[in-house]
Amino acid sequence: VRQHREIHVVMGNEACDLDSTVSALALAYFLTQTSPAPKAAFVPVLNIPRADFALRTETTFLLRDRGIPASSLIFRDEIDLGGLHHAGLLSLTLVDHHVLPGADAALEEAVVEVLDHRPLERARGPPCQVTVEPVGSCATLVTERILQGPPGVLDRTTAALLHATIVLDCINLSPAAGKVTPRDVACVSLLEERFPELPGRDAVFGALQAAKFDITGLTTEQMLRKDLKVLSNDDVVVPVSGIFEDLETFLRRPGLLQDLEAFCQSRGYSGLVAMTVSFNERHEPTRKIAVYSRQEPLRSTLCRALEEATTPSLLLQPLPSPWASVAAYAQGNAVAARKKVLPILRAAL
Repeated sequence: VRQHREIHVVMGNEACDLDSTVSALALAYFLTQTSPAPKAAFVPVLNIPRADFALRTETTFLLRDRGIPASSLIFRDEIDLGGLHHAGLLSLTLVDHHVLPGADAALEEAVVEVLDHRPLERARGPPCQVTVEPVGSCATLVTERILQGPPGVLDRTTAALLHATIVLDCINLSPAAGKVTPRDVACVSLLEERFPELPGRDAVFGALQAAKFDITGLTTEQMLRKDLKVLSNDDVVVPVSGIFEDLETFLRRPGLLQDLEAFCQSRGYSGLVAMTVSFNERHEPTRKIAVYSRQEPLRSTLCRALEEATTPSLLLQPLPSPWASVAAYAQGNAVAARKKVLPILRAAL
C-alpha cells in the first residue's frame, strides 16, 4: 500500500481444499509467466489462516512431496485484502468458487475473473470474465487454460500438482463416484502424455486419499474445521463441514454434544451441518448428513429443505440419532456431493 503497488490475488474458496489450493497456485504462476509487462504482482492466496493449514492433510502431503515449502505460501491472515482494495490496488481472480462469503462482500467489486466448476448461483456482468463449467475438478479448467497458453510454460512441478488434484477430486476417474467428466479424463491423459514420468494414477490416488482421510488424533473441533464452508443470512451463520469418517462413528465420539455446542458458541454459529463420506474398494461413495442446532425452528428449516430438495433430490432416509438436537440421515443419492447441497441450504436460509 505504501509503495502503491498493484496486487492481483488468485484465491480459492474458504474450505481451502486441495483443488482450491492447487488451482490458485497454478493459475497465479501461469498469469505471472504469460502476462505481458504486468502492472500487478500475481499472488496466490490460500483462503484460511496459516494455523489451519496442518488440518489440510492431503494438501500438506502433496506440496511436501513436490518440494514446495509451507514457508513459500501466503495465507489469508497474512495479507490485508480489505486494505489493498480500499487503496484501489486489488484485482481478484476467484478459483473453485464464484460467490464470496458475506464477510468478504466488500471485495466483490475487485473480482475481475472467475474460474469455477459448481452451478452458477449469481451472474456477473462485464468486465468480469466468467468460466463456469460442470467438470469434476476446478484444476481441470486451470489445466485447459495453461495448455491453451504458450508452449513451455507448464513445468513438471505444476503438471504434477494439477494431475494429482484432478485424480483425487474425480475419485481416481471412477465413473461410479459420479464426479468425473470426459474433460477431466482428457486433461489427466494430456498431462501424462506430456510428462510420462508422472507417478501412476492408482499410486497418486491411494496416497492422497489416505492423507485426506487421516484424522488420527484430531479433536472434534479440528474435524469440523478441516473442510469447512460457511453459509449465512442477516440473522444466522451455519457452517457445512465435510467429515471423513462414518456418521455413526462421528455421532458416538465422547463428549460430541458439548463439542458441537462449544464450536458453535465460540464462532457465533446458530447450528451446523456435517456431511460425511466414505468409499468402498470400487470407489463408490456412501454419504450421510447430520443437522445440529439447539434452535428447533432452524433445525426444522434445514432438515425440511434437505428432505424436500428436488434439484437434486438427495433421497434422504432418517437414521437414529443419540441426541434430540441432532437429526441424522443416510443420503440415497450418493453422487450429490457438498457443492450440490450448498445451494439447497443457502436457499433455505
